[in-house]
Amino acid sequence: MPDFRLKVFYTVAQTLNFNKAAEVLNITQPAVTKHIKELEKTYNLTLFDRTYKRISLTKAGEILLQHTHLIFEQYQKLDFDLNLLQNKTQGLLHIGASTTIAQYIIPAYLAKFHKRFPDITVELTNANSLEIEQLLTDKKIELGLVEGNTSNSDLKYIPFLNDEIVLVGNVKNKNSRKETISLKELTKIPLLIREEGSGTTEMIESNLAKKGIKMSNLEIQMQLGSTESIKNYLLHSNAFAFLSIYSVQQELTNDRLTVVDIDGLEIKRNFSFVYRQGQPSPLAELFMKFAAFK
Repeated sequence: MPDFRLKVFYTVAQTLNFNKAAEVLNITQPAVTKHIKELEKTYNLTLFDRTYKRISLTKAGEILLQHTHLIFEQYQKLDFDLNLLQNKTQGLLHIGASTTIAQYIIPAYLAKFHKRFPDITVELTNANSLEIEQLLTDKKIELGLVEGNTSNSDLKYIPFLNDEIVLVGNVKNKNSRKETISLKELTKIPLLIREEGSGTTEMIESNLAKKGIKMSNLEIQMQLGSTESIKNYLLHSNAFAFLSIYSVQQELTNDRLTVVDIDGLEIKRNFSFVYRQGQPSPLAELFMKFAAFK
């Protein structure tokens, strides 16, 4: 186990509040102060600037926090490797997944993973691709699954699954009776889109741009924050939407929605694992290897 003083420091650095840190650690506030003072004495440096009712990290505190992250990661790897020798894999894995993946793909993988590794607890956060990357950067999660062509030099991307974004509409929509429409016709039909930051929206925009079509050229009827909202809207309107083929399997099978091809336009993408540059955490690596063979 790492030095408890580092755990105290890390908790204070995260909460920026001695009282809250004491509550999290289930110790007294004077005990928190004592541990911080011991660390400051050890390095002969001030780790926190203390003003009335507020604290903040000093430069020394920021450096120590960076190294504390690395130390905790190494201890986690040590625990993982030693537990593997006993066939005892356990721990907590924080995963973040973009909306399409979180709703339609990852739950089946998580169920199988839990069955194989019942002592590993997984916490899943659902957000759009840009938000997932920010959570990784902020070290709030260890592993992300994102959609689209986002690229952050601080992060490592590993392709996971192929996807296709298709144009869908209500089967009762008279415009859905066409099996194929032209790019010109696309600019004249009412469309629903996801919010800015969505990997799906990003892919649509970049692929249309290659055909000389801007988002402003489209008849965007409404912007909605989830795929489920868009699908339900489509079932009660004559609008269309670009959605992942994975997200509409049930509606296609039940003949509630239908795919309309676009002449000269095919939108394909990868779903990718993403983690901070360097070696992924042991549990994150285990999950990626497990998912690759399922």
